[in-house]
Amino acid sequence: MSARRLLIVEDDEGFARTLGRSFEKRGYAVRTLHGPDDIAATVADFRPGFAVVDLRLGHASGLACVEQLHLLDPAMRIVVLTGFASIATAVEAIKLGATNYLTKPADTDDIERAFEAVEGNAETSLSARPTSIKTIEWERIHQTLAETGFNISETARRLGMHRRTLARKLGKRHV
Repeated sequence: MSARRLLIVEDDEGFARTLGRSFEKRGYAVRTLHGPDDIAATVADFRPGFAVVDLRLGHASGLACVEQLHLLDPAMRIVVLTGFASIATAVEAIKLGATNYLTKPADTDDIERAFEAVEGNAETSLSARPTSIKTIEWERIHQTLAETGFNISETARRLGMHRRTLARKLGKRHV
């Protein structure tokens, strides 16, 4: 059996190493990048069929990586993994070519299931819980962040809030 090839684009080196080892135990050949640099060269050399991309790569956006990966190989199954989930970034990731979008913490089983789930599921249960004001605010902040290329100052200006207030809100963990 030939090894499945996985590219991990993750700026947290410890997490990337752990995730890589876990996939190697499952028969994947793994390469890791810690940012968007060298994606084209790595894809040309390694030819991955799967990719896990972190949404926030330091000062870079994982959405740009998703777009580039999809352009290089439209058949690649790309899963976006993030601790800063929002509806806006999920929609953009799918539009740009991601197969799926997961929030951290996600384990190897979750990611493999996401690789396999390439078709939509009409049986997915609909939540009866109304959206909270905090969730709407969180989603609006992240939508604006994506629109500004993750520029904090410009996002704060567009939202009409002080830069420090925005930084404080982003520092809080969304529930």
